[in-house]
Formats: sequence, C-alpha cells, structure tokens
Amino acid sequence: MTSRSCLTVILAAGEGTRMKSALPKVLHTIAGLPIVAHVAKAVHGAGVSDIALVVGKGGDQVEAAVRSIVSSVTVHEQTERLGTAHAVLAARASIARGYDDVLVVFGDTPLIETAALDEARDRLAEGADVVVMGFRPASPNGYGRLIEREGRLIAIREEKDASEAERRIGFCNGGLMALRGNNALALLDKITNDNANREFYLTDVVEIANADGRSVVAIEISADNVIGINTRVELAEAEAIWQTRKRRDMMLAGVTMQAPETVFFAHDTVVEADAILEPNIIFGPGVSIAGGAVIHAFSYFEGAKVGPNANVGPFARLRPGAELAAKSKVGNFVEVKNAKVGVGAKVNHLTYIGDATVGAAANIGAGAITCNYDGYNKHLTEIGANVFIGSNSSLVAPVSIGDNAYIASGSVITADVPADSLAFGRARQEVKEGRAVQLRARYAAQKLAKKAE
Repeated sequence: MTSRSCLTVILAAGEGTRMKSALPKVLHTIAGLPIVAHVAKAVHGAGVSDIALVVGKGGDQVEAAVRSIVSSVTVHEQTERLGTAHAVLAARASIARGYDDVLVVFGDTPLIETAALDEARDRLAEGADVVVMGFRPASPNGYGRLIEREGRLIAIREEKDASEAERRIGFCNGGLMALRGNNALALLDKITNDNANREFYLTDVVEIANADGRSVVAIEISADNVIGINTRVELAEAEAIWQTRKRRDMMLAGVTMQAPETVFFAHDTVVEADAILEPNIIFGPGVSIAGGAVIHAFSYFEGAKVGPNANVGPFARLRPGAELAAKSKVGNFVEVKNAKVGVGAKVNHLTYIGDATVGAAANIGAGAITCNYDGYNKHLTEIGANVFIGSNSSLVAPVSIGDNAYIASGSVITADVPADSLAFGRARQEVKEGRAVQLRARYAAQKLAKKAE
C-alpha cells in the first residue's frame, strides 16, 4: 500500500449550528483531541501522504488541529453549501495534482478506524474505480440503501426514492468513499444538480461510474466508523464509544482495570503492561504509566510520568511536569506539579510538592508543602536523597535541603540546610502551669456579661 500515493479530502466546512457553540463543530474534543484531529490521525495511519482540507468558518483553527497530526495539508475554502460533491470539488486543485487513490471523509466522524480506510485502499489497488463504505445499522430507516448486484454496487437509493423491496435492505450508505485518482475529477465533473434541492450529491458518482463501465464496489465497516457529530449529545455518545475501545485495547495489552467503565483516558495516554488501575481514575493529555505501577482510586493525571512499580493515590493529583521515579510513592490528597520524585521516595499524604526535586528515598511528612510562588514568580525547592521532612513543614523556595538532612515537624525553612543537618524553624514552646484555669474563668465571665447586656 505504501507504494501508492494517496490524497484524503476531509470535508470540514459545516457550521455545526446544532452544537450551540461559537467553536466550529469539528474542534470540539473527544479524549482531549479535536474531532477533526481524530479523523486526521486515522487517515495518517492508513498511509496517506497528503490531506486536502475543505473548511468554512474558523478555518485557521481547523487547519491547526489537522496540522498537529499531519504536516502535508492544503486548505480549500468552501464559500457556498451546494452539496457533498460541490464540497469535494472545492479541493479540485489538490485532486488535480494526481494521486493513485483519493479518499473522501468527513471531519465530524471521529470514530473512523484506520482499518476501514486500509480496506478501501486495498480494493482500489485490486482494480476498483469507486469504493463506497457501507454499514448495517440496527434500523436502516432514514439511510440511503446500497443496491448491489453480482458483487457490484449499482446504486445508492435514498429512502424516499426506494421501492418496498429496497427499503428492506439493511446495508446502508456511510458517506465515506474512495476513488481511483486518475479518473476522480472526470467522474466528479459529471455530477449535476438536477434534483429537488438543486445540490450536487457525491452519491451520484456510483451510477455515473457504472454508466461508464467502471468498477464500483461497496465494503462493509462497523457502524461506529460513520457516526457523525452534530449535537453535544452525540459528542458524549461518541466519547463513550471511544473510551470503551480504549479500555478494551488497554486490557488486551496487559493492563489490569478493576472497574474499566470508571476509568477515562486521553487520546495519547500510555499505560504499560502489568500496571494496575483501580476505579475512578481520569487521565488528561500527556500521561505515561510504566509497568508495575499501581494507581489507586479517585486520582487525576495530566502531563505526568509515573515510573515502574510506583504507587499513586488514592485521591492524588499529578499535574504537568510531575515525574515519579521507580518505586516512589505519592499518597492520598497529595498534589505534585512540575516536580521530580526520586527512586523510592515517599510523599504519603496531605502534601503539595511544586517546582521541586525530591531525592531518592526521601520521606515527606503529612502536611508538608513547598512554597514555590511569591506572587510573581515560581522558585525551585531541592530536596536531597534520604531527607526526612517532618509533618506540617513549609519549605520557602528557593531553598535547598542537603542529603540525609532532617527537618523538624512544624518548621518553616527559609534558608538552605546542609547535608546531614537537623533544622528547626519554629517558635520556642513555653508552658505556663495553671494558666488554663485562669483563662477558662475569664472567658466564662465574659460570656455571662454578654448575655446580661
């Protein structure tokens, strides 16, 4: 397949008014990635060399989303909405460059799979001139039917025009199509708008190609591949399908998930085999979890790396730049941001570690925090290997704690602590014996006096 050049025309000019959003429809996200970028990702996986992107409103943003996946993109603006064939022909200049294969897909079908596009290209390589991707919905009502005869696709019949026998056909048009490149424009130019809506329909290419004696076939793909997004309800439904696919892929690859339906992945989440994911975990973009790591329930990740056999949560939050080394531990109600936690280090509970390095085997006590922000700038806290930070300590950055140092509980540390030192940073305690009795008597009298007023 790699020896055949391919252009994919992505139709992304729809305004998406039913989304009720100022954002172009195809820029709404699934698993943290714009819908149109999901399409570009599938296309890229099918060995496509170039993309012709047909855009309308918000074209610059749509282009940026596609270019984040594929660099070779030519943008074509569709200024009028005169049907699907008209939209494809907006990319005439790109098609005319000459390709072996031309794929036509929609920018709002984020669940299209590379395997479906591969199959369409395979049929072109075998000699087909037109390949239509069809599916079998639970109910065919409302869909155009694919009419086949002796292995050939002879027509796409809209339901309102279909006979009773044709309406009983369960094989329906998915809208996605592949054309042999050397005759794509010739076929497209023969499409007319001689219909009630005065529009140019891409589906007409089937009967035109048949009339020219060309080979037209249909392939069957799963219904998920052709799900289009027009409303936020459909966006949520597509998200659910994507997550189900991802969970299955993860488990088949060796990841243990105790309650998979409660774990949510981003488009680029990497979890290695033998990692264990407990219930109710959310992964934002840019997260990798190494093998053997255990992620406990109700934890949230974004832009973070977790090393082999590390232990995280429950109720942990790892923000961008968090990096946990092998066998480290980040426990309940701990937040880590832009910080590296060394091999075997422990940050067990109720702690904030931000803009910091934590050395190997260090132990950070409950309630300890790095005070990294002065209201204007962020500063670094360096904690050495085997350091012990006592509970409820505040490390005011910039500050460095040397290897094997000990910070007494409740300390506020504002200056560097050398290696192997013990640091106290708290007020001296005084005890006044009997003073509590006096205080209680005084406060009781004050309370009675207020009531008497």
